Amino acid sequence: MIDTGWLWLVIIALGAGSFLLRFVFLGLIGDRPLPPWILRHLRYTAVAVLPGLVAPMVVFPPATGGVPDPARLIAAGVTLAVGLWLKNAIGAILSGAATLYILLYLLG
Repeated sequence: MIDTGWLWLVIIALGAGSFLLRFVFLGLIGDRPLPPWILRHLRYTAVAVLPGLVAPMVVFPPATGGVPDPARLIAAGVTLAVGLWLKNAIGAILSGAATLYILLYLLG
């Protein structure tokens, strides 16, 4: 286990780092208009966060001890294909979830 002093040091350092990252955007340049090229790149932030959160759960799922699982990989592929085909996020998520549950039931 980590020493209590080191733990609090890490917590305080991470909190200060998080505050500084937000302060740069909100405190220093929050009252000024952003250049168009920055706004163009910020549009893709939300699109990049979701795959970044989901990809480790698909490739290294904790339910299987980190071993890739065919059911999860196929469900991710179905989700991607339906999302590209229908251009509908809810439809893609529902089809991927249905595929995952059906494959987990069939494959055991």
